[in-house]
Amino acid sequence: MPEGHIIHRLAAENFRTFGDRPVRVSSPQGRFADGAALLDGRRLDEAEAHGKHLFLGFGADWLHIHLGLYGGFTFGAGPAPGPVGLIRLRMESDEAYADLRGPNTCELLTPAEKAAVHRRLGPDPLRAGTDPAAAWQRISRSSTTVAALLMDQKVLAGVGNVYRAEVLFRLGISPHRAGRDLTRPEWDAIWADLVALMHEGAGIGRIDTVRPEHTPEAMGRPPRVDDHGGEVYVYRRTDQPCLVCGTPVRTEEHAARNLFWCPACQQR
Repeated sequence: MPEGHIIHRLAAENFRTFGDRPVRVSSPQGRFADGAALLDGRRLDEAEAHGKHLFLGFGADWLHIHLGLYGGFTFGAGPAPGPVGLIRLRMESDEAYADLRGPNTCELLTPAEKAAVHRRLGPDPLRAGTDPAAAWQRISRSSTTVAALLMDQKVLAGVGNVYRAEVLFRLGISPHRAGRDLTRPEWDAIWADLVALMHEGAGIGRIDTVRPEHTPEAMGRPPRVDDHGGEVYVYRRTDQPCLVCGTPVRTEEHAARNLFWCPACQQR
């Protein structure tokens, strides 16, 4: 599932492609035909993201998209070709088009319904002016592990498995610690690191978390080869040596997701 930095990039790309102009909207697959008919020919006024949720504003109506595990956008230049495959949503202008396939959610919302979605989500490190205090209040009172809390979108929006694993490694925090055992300075460090890493990820379109001294060039090691891309410390590096201490990286299933950590570096 795409993490929050990708959804923020999609918001920017949708607005860059279609913003402030009328958009032709259709549903070649037919599953969003009624909603597409209501939006067809209207101007895209706003585009924003909150965690893993994308919102496109057409006047008083908001198109709400959650990609889930299998959803994805394809953007193209020029007139749109004939639809191929199950295209839930197509947006197009004379200069460009975008096709949405396989989303978990593609629906129209009123402003009140959109506000209700926001209320269900925790603070997003990529949303300007976001106050992380609500997340700290929940984390500091919880006996749940910090690893599980960071992935709970009601606690913190937009963080996925990669950022969860990497920020805990970078700060030397055991993923198995209870949220209530974190100190406030540790939480402030987690938030600050997430803000910095996710903004960088949104800018370059991939997740790089290693510090300059641990890059392939600095260490004289081969670049990471993985379909997720990016240089990371522990994510999907099971049994490989930790880039800092050489201890084999461990993994386990934790709250129905794979968890990665270094048992030597993350004892705190």
